[in-house]
Amino acid sequence: MYGKGKNILNHLKTENASAHNSSDDILISYDLQSGTYLKGLSDNIDFRDRYCAMLAEKIESLTSFDSILEIGIGEGITFGKLMQNFRKKLSRMFGFDISLSRVLFAQHYFKDIGLGDVTLFTSDLFNIPLPDNSIDVVFTSHAIEPNGGREREALEELCRIAKKYVVLLEPSYESAPEEGKRRMEKHGYIRNLPQAALDMGLNVIYNQLFEVNYNPLNPSFLTIIEKESAEENTPGFICPNTGKSLEKINEHLLYSREGFLAYPVINGIPCLLSENAILSFHLLNDFQDFKVRNGISY
Repeated sequence: MYGKGKNILNHLKTENASAHNSSDDILISYDLQSGTYLKGLSDNIDFRDRYCAMLAEKIESLTSFDSILEIGIGEGITFGKLMQNFRKKLSRMFGFDISLSRVLFAQHYFKDIGLGDVTLFTSDLFNIPLPDNSIDVVFTSHAIEPNGGREREALEELCRIAKKYVVLLEPSYESAPEEGKRRMEKHGYIRNLPQAALDMGLNVIYNQLFEVNYNPLNPSFLTIIEKESAEENTPGFICPNTGKSLEKINEHLLYSREGFLAYPVINGIPCLLSENAILSFHLLNDFQDFKVRNGISY
């Protein structure tokens, strides 16, 4: 179906008789698409340059920050160009996507453009394996887009991990023409995201239609939320099932001692969806010591 140009997300939503796109549906659809954005990188270069330059200008106008995370980093094109537009070098850079294939493409892309030290991982945006108040700037670029009906839930999770700012560059249903609204309804896009932030009592310091827009049927709105000061935490992976810290056992494995849950690291990418967990009570056992203590001589 994908090879024939069918919309996989719409097909899965219809098959599941759901009004909304599930995380599994989004994962399948996005993972199938992996590589298509890099393949089309040479198209619309002027738009991408202006889009990322404008976004970089808006983010750098905020007060000092040293760490940044892109939610739904995809193949890394926006993040890569954004970092190239930044005037200062950040100490910590992070990005994740629900799709491992997309993150692997981003990993190769960053290597090609000489962007090092980006911590990449897989995650669900509704269950991010990072501590509260641990990343200075958390931003999205049409990543919340397909999660219509879960706007408040997304905002709560992004604001949880952010130290200072949440920057949302997402589609505006309210600003779209009627044809665009019908398209967004069909694809299960978000609605009223800025209003949801205001209704939650969040400190919205910027809220305007983004000046650089590629598709008039899918206009972008830039919303910036400033976090109230709170106790800050160091960014580091936590178990998405228990919320406890993860320990690096070796280059292929992270482990939660409290939850007895192991998570694979594939090609350097920690896989931290909650369903990636593998239960093992005895993973860290010293089996030689076990044999000695129990008189096993085989």
